[in-house]
Amino acid sequence: MASETASAASVLTLAPPLEQLRHLAAELRLLLPGVRVGEARESTEEFNREVFWRRLNEAAVKVSWEATALTTVFSRLPLPSPQETQRISEQVYAAIKAIIAVYYSLPKEQGITLRKLVRSATLDIVDGMAQLVEVLLITPPQSPENSNLISYNNVWVACQQVPQIPKDNKAAALLMLTKSVDFVKDAHEEMEQAVEECDPYCGLLNDSEEDNHSNEDVLGFPSNRDLYWSEEDQELIIPCLALVRSSKACLKKIRILVAENGKKDQVAQLDDIVDISDEISPSVDDLALSIYPPMCHLTVRINSAKLVSVLRKALEITKASHVTPQPEDSWIPLLINAVDHCMNRIKELTQSEIL
Repeated sequence: MASETASAASVLTLAPPLEQLRHLAAELRLLLPGVRVGEARESTEEFNREVFWRRLNEAAVKVSWEATALTTVFSRLPLPSPQETQRISEQVYAAIKAIIAVYYSLPKEQGITLRKLVRSATLDIVDGMAQLVEVLLITPPQSPENSNLISYNNVWVACQQVPQIPKDNKAAALLMLTKSVDFVKDAHEEMEQAVEECDPYCGLLNDSEEDNHSNEDVLGFPSNRDLYWSEEDQELIIPCLALVRSSKACLKKIRILVAENGKKDQVAQLDDIVDISDEISPSVDDLALSIYPPMCHLTVRINSAKLVSVLRKALEITKASHVTPQPEDSWIPLLINAVDHCMNRIKELTQSEIL
């Protein structure tokens, strides 16, 4: 009799279903900072790659299943009871904690690049589940709005990506280098297109502004100098484009070397190559943005120098690593010379800016 009374009292103290969901969403959000900065958990057990990936895949499947169950019960009436909501919430939270625990079991010795990819996938899953819970909170059951289904799909997609993660640090490095090559390739193509059009802001003015060219120097209207490149600008763009082409060639060569000569057990050197290569694309973007009018030649010079510094460092790190079996390989000095030639030309054309 006493146990029945206690059980009844516990039921009465349970929060309403939506209040429990609100608490679950908050708890899931609290997990995200820890995943972003979390270190690998030390273990006395020897790391088993096959076991790790099996556990991670199973954990992702479990999260996907719980997302399906959660969406199903909160997308119809009547809403689940407080007891049922508590059970579902606990299962969702446990599934998320389980996949985070698997991520934490991946040692840094397996490669920082690989851990970053697993961390990113884990963050997507945790964030996706939190979004799903938040959407279920604000979307009435049986509502024609399908935002809850969209959020569920985000969780499902994130879970489906887990088996696609590279299984070792070399494969992870190649994936990141390929992304860097693609980013720089896109930036280079955009720069070339802008040069061909010779007016990157063409079409941005509305008809009324185009009909008032006499007012271009009035406050609020761009002047010609703001819209077009001068002859000096166009001359400076040439070595800038060449520098970006060299950046693309540099990344392609590094990726080829890693693919052909990279060793899975040389994780630290592969991480170093990826880390410095990751800096190339943002530096290219900074340079690309600085060539648009109105162009500041000093900014172009500064951004070019930053890019050259990153490129030289990337080439030196690659040359000193195991992926370059013959450090005297001719393409590295050739690329360094090409990069230096571009920078020297940019310095010549911007010399008046620093006098």
